[in-house]
Amino acid sequence: MARQINDLNAEVRTGTGKGAARQARRDGFVPGVVYGDGQEPVAIQMNYNYLYKHLKAGRFLQTLFNLKVAGHEDVHVICRAVQRDVVKDTPTHVDFMRLHDESKVVVHIHVTFINHEASPGLKRGGTLTVVRNEVELEVLAGDIPDHITVDLTGVQIGDVIHIGDVALPEGVKPTTTRNFVIGNVSAPAGFVEEAPAA
Repeated sequence: MARQINDLNAEVRTGTGKGAARQARRDGFVPGVVYGDGQEPVAIQMNYNYLYKHLKAGRFLQTLFNLKVAGHEDVHVICRAVQRDVVKDTPTHVDFMRLHDESKVVVHIHVTFINHEASPGLKRGGTLTVVRNEVELEVLAGDIPDHITVDLTGVQIGDVIHIGDVALPEGVKPTTTRNFVIGNVSAPAGFVEEAPAA
């Protein structure tokens, strides 16, 4: 299921260069830039607390936003980089790339595991080991999924779950052809496999 496209508000930043960026930070803003789609880059700034709230909400780099900047047409964007202060870990600059809904984009998508109670391996005391809680996928910008789902129904102790075992949404594909591991169910300590009946 594609997520709803939420609005993200910014304003035009007057001036460019380090001096203007430092002034924006002193005024309580985070400087940024919007680029791509064959258009000239636009220098923007976002209220620090407003941006920080969105960053804390999670999945900021994999969410398609409708960017609203006064004096400019609304445009769909995805965040490509958030630079942070090396000491405080606070955002100091943000980069957005313009996209059409039909644009293909590579994003990291969260992996959700469901039906733990329907896994015989977990019922017998096995442990789910998550190898990747995010996977890199190529998707259409207008159809970025909120997550992909791994169904643990029937998974036994010793079973390994590969990306090829997961039903991906239509139009979504991994960025690599390698059938990489997402997780597995390992045996508990002291586990002995039952011998088959004679």
